[in-house]
Amino acid sequence: MSTLLINQPKYAWLKELGLSEDNDGVYNGNWGGKGEVITSYCPANNEPIARVRQATMAEYEETVQKSRDAWKVWADIPAPKRGEIVRQIGDALRKKIKVLGSLVSLEMGKIYVEGVGEVQEYVDVCDYAVGLSRMIGGPVLPSERPGHALIEMWNPVGLVGIITAFNFPVAVYGWNNAIALICGNVCLWKGAPTTPLTSVAVTKIVAEVLEQNNLPGAICSMTCGGADIGTAMSKDERVDLVSFTGSTHVGKMVAMLVQERFGRNLLELGGNNAIIVFEDADLNLVVPSAVFASVGTAGQRCTTTRRLMLHGSIHDVVVERVAKAYKQVRIGDPWDPSTMYGPLHTKQAVDQYLAAIEQAKQQGGTVVCGGKVMDRPGNYVEPTIITGLAHDAPIVHTETFVPILYVLKFQTEEEAFAWNNEVKQGLSSSIFTKDMGRVFRWLGPKGSDCGIVNVNIPTSGAEIGGAFGGEKHTGGGRESGSDSWKQYMRRSTCTINYSKDLPLAQGIKFE
Repeated sequence: MSTLLINQPKYAWLKELGLSEDNDGVYNGNWGGKGEVITSYCPANNEPIARVRQATMAEYEETVQKSRDAWKVWADIPAPKRGEIVRQIGDALRKKIKVLGSLVSLEMGKIYVEGVGEVQEYVDVCDYAVGLSRMIGGPVLPSERPGHALIEMWNPVGLVGIITAFNFPVAVYGWNNAIALICGNVCLWKGAPTTPLTSVAVTKIVAEVLEQNNLPGAICSMTCGGADIGTAMSKDERVDLVSFTGSTHVGKMVAMLVQERFGRNLLELGGNNAIIVFEDADLNLVVPSAVFASVGTAGQRCTTTRRLMLHGSIHDVVVERVAKAYKQVRIGDPWDPSTMYGPLHTKQAVDQYLAAIEQAKQQGGTVVCGGKVMDRPGNYVEPTIITGLAHDAPIVHTETFVPILYVLKFQTEEEAFAWNNEVKQGLSSSIFTKDMGRVFRWLGPKGSDCGIVNVNIPTSGAEIGGAFGGEKHTGGGRESGSDSWKQYMRRSTCTINYSKDLPLAQGIKFE
């Protein structure tokens, strides 16, 4: 068996995050883990990094109970004071941003700058949440009855279960955690089974802040595990909200389990995102946008561009320029600062890549760039461009979490908008044009049906200030900015009679 990377001098920095050869995968104020021992592997070379002991069902049960008990303490703390704790979490993350970003790069496989950027997102959401902690609340409404006040109260839902995916092992937890905390909730996190070290490292940082403030550690608890833990969370009536990020297939199962008990879910699922390029577009914006959005994170973002729709008059020149740019993408070890493109996360993803290319060929597609597995250690594949497919080819309508870009040729605006909307997912979309009438048609009721609707920028790279999420098979959930905080709270309409009379609404007399 290969030597664990954590024991090699090159990776000694892992110990700065409190990691060791064998790591506890349960935190609820105390560290533990009596379940299956799993090994985390580096996608760039498929060598083992370190091991994590997952949660047993008994430990899950204990953690939920401790989380519920911790909520009784946390909910009594005023929201601005909760915001102060979240501010400290952000500061603690800032101090470890480079080393934690390096871990994301090593364990997930994304390039170093993206790993650091992901931690920065958590920091940014903490900053945002601090201000939000002094602003959450409902309106005071005019009552039709004299001597009455009508107000809207917002209270925390309670325990928020957060299930995150491998592709953003820090940021997605951060979006949920920071906002849920200032709203007065406690959090129970189950990260992806293939990025457990990142889950452990982040939890250690957060736990230290809670401990320094003499707060229960179970305010931010963690149970590493597989589908058994996720299923338990989905079925558990004590978990008031389940926030799930992952595939549409699994998300549908989570939604059904949560709905069976009339619980709440927040779903962030797949995306089959399109960039539409019109004949008047600035190609100097189009080319880098298409390359970044399709190649970034090796095609493993939910907002990755998978369909590039080009007006017939510019189709050939754009394909030529994008293909040329693809060939200049620097491929290498993800932790090398000069690398622009790293490996896929797993060997299974490599198989999915090959299968998708074969299906595309069978359905009439032509590979104009890439299409092969790279001859080097790790899960590296060539970023790929495929032309010639029909807009409704089955493979075009399939979200494959790999760097394959399907290029489609359209002639009219109506055609392009319809093609954008005909896939089952509705996450992100973008057009490139200088026509302002077209821009507002795109943003309007007959335009894009996605949750993210962009103009002259890529489909990926969303800012934290806006609500993030999508429609249809993307799940309908919203996280991060705008009024996404409402997903983590319950509202009550409160009528207060401060008079000596008892008038009824709608002028009803009951005497």
